[in-house]
Amino acid sequence: MQTQVETSNPLERSLEFSISRDKVQAEVDDRLKRLAPKVRVQGFRPGKVPLKIVAQQHGLQIHQEVLGEMLQKAFSEAVKKEGFQVAGTPNFEAKNFAENGADYEFSVNFEVYPDFELGDFSAITVNKPVLQIGEAEVQKTVDLLRKQRASFETVDRPAQLGDRVNIDYRGQLDGQDFAGGQADDYSVVLGEGNLLKDFETPVVGMSAGQEKTFDMTFPADYPGKEVAGKTVSFTVKLNRVDAPKLPDIDSDFAKLLGVPDGDVTKMQEEIRANLQREAGQRVHAKVKEQIMQALLDRISIQAPQALIQQEIDRLIEEIRDAQAARGLRNKELDIPREAFQEKAERRVKLGLILGKLIKTHELSAKPEQVRRFVEEYAQSYENPQEVVKWHYASPDRLRDIEPIVLEDNVVSWILERANIVDQSITFEELMGHPYAANV
Repeated sequence: MQTQVETSNPLERSLEFSISRDKVQAEVDDRLKRLAPKVRVQGFRPGKVPLKIVAQQHGLQIHQEVLGEMLQKAFSEAVKKEGFQVAGTPNFEAKNFAENGADYEFSVNFEVYPDFELGDFSAITVNKPVLQIGEAEVQKTVDLLRKQRASFETVDRPAQLGDRVNIDYRGQLDGQDFAGGQADDYSVVLGEGNLLKDFETPVVGMSAGQEKTFDMTFPADYPGKEVAGKTVSFTVKLNRVDAPKLPDIDSDFAKLLGVPDGDVTKMQEEIRANLQREAGQRVHAKVKEQIMQALLDRISIQAPQALIQQEIDRLIEEIRDAQAARGLRNKELDIPREAFQEKAERRVKLGLILGKLIKTHELSAKPEQVRRFVEEYAQSYENPQEVVKWHYASPDRLRDIEPIVLEDNVVSWILERANIVDQSITFEELMGHPYAANV
């Protein structure tokens, strides 16, 4: 027997069950009889162990198994009858212990998946970045690649941005040394953002052998709490100035970038192709981000707490795995679960929405789509065919690709219905910083 109980949570359901004590006992007795011939007890011949002893040894375990199976069966039948889609793991609670021959009584609390409408997607507006990869973008990338592979030679002139300088420095706070405020024989390239600007600026223009003392105020949010927001006196001695020497754009440079035959034209073509691929990926990511946010903004949905808690568990496990990869396996993750609540809830809501879209509009990932994604992904590697082969060597690796393809199917489906506004943008604006493609 099963009775539904009203709860305040619109996604929570509560059922009360009554399971016949006589039926449980009858099934337990039947299983004990079937088990008896197999039981071995010292002092008794095989198959001749008294049923009473068999019950003493195995009765409790079998009783728990039978009661659990009957309870699960009753729950499954009730859920099917009511049409519930259970989210998470149900919580069973015994209400009595079947004393004085009474039937067993249980209550079970669980959540169901929310019912929601997908609505109309024609009102969604997507700003799509539009850009051209021309000679200027290719040349900027070549210039950046040259700087990244520059050699340095000592020069007899004042230091400039782009030079590598070797310095000794001493910093004092209120006349006293502080942690991290001293170094000897320290080399750094000026203008690459490795030094605080207020420290770097006085060094620019110094010559080898020169010493300079200046005051500098650290930012209020500086990680070193001892000096954050405080003014420190620095004395810097410049030992050496090394000027960058950029490699020529020739066959040696092309080979350095992975072009076996040293063909400069081929190198430039590969750079252009990589820039176009990277730009396409970034455009897709920005469009996808807008669509996902639009789905969350337009579709009203409540996420089951059970699924949110499961997602929090996954997020914490991801961070623990990242810690382990950095050799911090034994360190405890001292972050309250509440810190993951918002991100977990977003993931669950989006997952439910995407799941309904995929099911409703038959947007499942087809084998040819998975293959195309893997092949495009592999193009960023030196040996694409080996990368493709590696993915197809394991079903698990392909299963990791399928959710990405499913999301891309949703994005493509919505783009066919949404209002798309082209937005001209430069390559650097799209990438967020000067960028060099991997050749």
